[in-house]
Amino acid sequence: MESKIRIAAFSFFCLASVVPAAMAQGQTTTVSSSTAPTATVIAPGAKLEKLAGGFAFTEGPASDAKGNVLFTDQPNDRILEWSIDGKLSTFLQPAGRSNGLCVDRDGSLWACADEQNELWSIARPKKGKAKPAVRVVLKADPDNKLLNGPNDLWIRPTGGGMYFTDPLYKRPYWKRDPAMQPKGQYVYYLTPDRKTFRAVVTDLKQPNGIIGTPDGKMLYVADIGDSKTYSYRIGADGTLTDKTLFYPLGSDGMTIDDAGNVYLTGKGVTVVDKTGKLVENIPVPEAWTANVCFGGKDRKTLFITASTGLYGVRTRTKGVGSQ
Repeated sequence: MESKIRIAAFSFFCLASVVPAAMAQGQTTTVSSSTAPTATVIAPGAKLEKLAGGFAFTEGPASDAKGNVLFTDQPNDRILEWSIDGKLSTFLQPAGRSNGLCVDRDGSLWACADEQNELWSIARPKKGKAKPAVRVVLKADPDNKLLNGPNDLWIRPTGGGMYFTDPLYKRPYWKRDPAMQPKGQYVYYLTPDRKTFRAVVTDLKQPNGIIGTPDGKMLYVADIGDSKTYSYRIGADGTLTDKTLFYPLGSDGMTIDDAGNVYLTGKGVTVVDKTGKLVENIPVPEAWTANVCFGGKDRKTLFITASTGLYGVRTRTKGVGSQ
């Protein structure tokens, strides 16, 4: 069943203020890969580096065409940017309690803004005042019920259709009924024209992290509630088939590199090759690793949002597609 969406525009202030230097100055740690160098994605001699800290909870990193990385500090209701020259600034605040992020081919930033059960499309002009964001308000017709709260998303490079996960995490800032209104926690497909969406995965316990291959033919979805990650074949119309257990581990956020390795998060970063075999676990000195993406000028730096910090490590491999 397809559901209609309501689209509205609104204005915001895009803050260019630099975050205090004490927060922006990076710190190098001695944490590195937990496996032998012959089985690592980490570049020779590279170490995990803490780029910035002092956040409440970091999430949703995504890189733009230049390699700048945007990420969220959801409890503080802001989107931050780590530039390719190593500067940290506030991109948007307030930010609809944004969580997962993704940059589309046009350079617009898409955000899972679960404060009002929305997806936001934020244009990024080169100069001058930011253009109004477009809010895609998601309601599960025909009963006009709210979804649980968009969490993570991926835009298919071929065709532009969007997949997003909708787990239920009751938020203290919600003014809505916190109870689950749809029948379950699903994965949805939003059409390229952004006019309709439909559930395409309905049998998972709690879908969360999501990423697809750069050719647009395969989608990975993590069922964090059941500690499993699945792969699906993507049809021309966005439908998903051939559900296959990819790896017995759930994930909060995910990314992929040019070798087909999939990066899962939670306790550090777990790297799994395209055949579903474990490559390694990259430990991160935080209580929880929420999400990952590749960024930097050459897309060969893995950026990691982990609890109160933003981390980075140089890699042998390179990020691809929508990150």
